[in-house]
Amino acid sequence: MTTISKAGGLALLLAVAAPGLAQEGDAARGEASAAVCLACHQADGMGMNIPGGESWPRLAGMNADYLVKQLHDFKSGNRENMSMLPFANMLNDEQIADVAAYYSQMEPTEAAGGDVDEEVLMRGEQLAQRGDWDEYIVSCKSCHGPGNQGVGAIFPGIAGQQAGYIEDQLHAWQNGTRSNDPQDLMVSIAQRMSDEDIHAVAAWLATQPAGNE
Repeated sequence: MTTISKAGGLALLLAVAAPGLAQEGDAARGEASAAVCLACHQADGMGMNIPGGESWPRLAGMNADYLVKQLHDFKSGNRENMSMLPFANMLNDEQIADVAAYYSQMEPTEAAGGDVDEEVLMRGEQLAQRGDWDEYIVSCKSCHGPGNQGVGAIFPGIAGQQAGYIEDQLHAWQNGTRSNDPQDLMVSIAQRMSDEDIHAVAAWLATQPAGNE
């Protein structure tokens, strides 16, 4: 039987989950290409938190390879979003790498949506930091890393992300309209979460500082 080291297994997972990400982007070129992104993701790359509507995610400080993968997934149909599809299709592979590099080097600022009751924040912190084993919900940091700052191209930084966007994505995994995560990890977790839990963890994560990955 062939034995795969932990490091080798991670490398294999990266290769499977994010193929074709070797192209290195140019942030200076990416600033021009990112003009198509400004209306939703804003000039500072922080997106918009829109309660009750479609929120737009923070891109500032996100891992470049993760952003590249998502843009390619929008183009290929592996991730569906009618708003993103035409903009992703405007970009060729070089422009995608450049835009990702540009946003990855931006300094994130404070996200919105964390202004909720203290009890809600406490529940959100529990789910993000420790999980809830009575409900078979693993903690966010188990995959998204220390401080929920993200782990490479596979697990994005979710600390300091707009609360409304986190809620939108958890509901999307829950109802099957998003499925481009490795090994269906997010699908299985989201399906065990109540609406209240989704709201709580999204609010708490929005209060946490985001760092450049």
